[in-house]
Amino acid sequence: MFGIGSKKLGIDLGTANTLVYAEGKGIVLNEPSVVAKNNNTGEVVAVGSDAREMIGRTPGSISAIRPMRDGVIADYDTTAAMMKYFIEKTAGNSKPSVMVCVPSGVTEVEKRAVIEATQHAGAREAYVIEEPFAAAIGAGLPVMDPTGNMVVDIGGGTTDVATISLGGIVSSRSIRVAGDKFDDSISSYIKTNFNLQIGERTAEDVKIQVGSASIEKAKELETMQIRGRDLVTGLPKTIQLTGEDIATAIHEDVQEIIETIKETLEETSPEIAADVIDHGIVLTGGGALLHHLPEVISEATGVPVFIAQDPLDCVAIGTGESLKNIDVMRRQK
Repeated sequence: MFGIGSKKLGIDLGTANTLVYAEGKGIVLNEPSVVAKNNNTGEVVAVGSDAREMIGRTPGSISAIRPMRDGVIADYDTTAAMMKYFIEKTAGNSKPSVMVCVPSGVTEVEKRAVIEATQHAGAREAYVIEEPFAAAIGAGLPVMDPTGNMVVDIGGGTTDVATISLGGIVSSRSIRVAGDKFDDSISSYIKTNFNLQIGERTAEDVKIQVGSASIEKAKELETMQIRGRDLVTGLPKTIQLTGEDIATAIHEDVQEIIETIKETLEETSPEIAADVIDHGIVLTGGGALLHHLPEVISEATGVPVFIAQDPLDCVAIGTGESLKNIDVMRRQK
């Protein structure tokens, strides 16, 4: 396997996707955080995009699994194998210094697990950076200035909300309601209301195409045809879904994110709250692309809301940019 020989890597180790940023080259890899394993031998059969194609389509001897759950490691050995693959693919035979982002609410034990898995995967040294801080850097916010900024990073496993000033997190919240939870809510709604069982990938496609944060505004979206297994007959079946269906399915999840944003704002000082009103709230992560989400959050908080320029890449870019400060982290060890 040939890599590009990078000495420093920033890794956005996400529940849904893993992005790798190589110093001086930008984002060099973006693949699903999925591993296919042989159940009999434990051997890794495929990683990333190849493994994702196998989800829901594998024979009994092979399992396609996502080793990250809710932003943290759920399966240590499989995560280490996945990291090894990604590091080799981007760094070749060199042993790079690696910065990995983690959700803001993780414990010291969970941070240590990420560092050890990264070193086990071939890194010379590994450090962690909190996700909302990396997202803010990647979104181009002035994180080192004495002014308050607020970032909401909606990933696959977690939503991280933080106010940032003078190079640090002032207040933060992390909840396990994000893209995966939207998918689960959509599957559950379709099962209950249409007696139809759908797969993970179908739920995600529905969310992307007709998912909306507003039941009222969802009427503007087109309908979508999906296929699944009828729970009554056991046979394949096709149904039509509207944007209102999906907005109803994920309504409680969206409200939970809004409540978390409000709670984080309530914890901040009046000065930082005033700065946030001036500058607005910045949304990053794949969940930021949910239809009508900025308008719904703005309406609920009374604060302007913007989507970052590259919401899907912000955390990886910020993690990579933080590599410039790796010497400071070495001294703090």
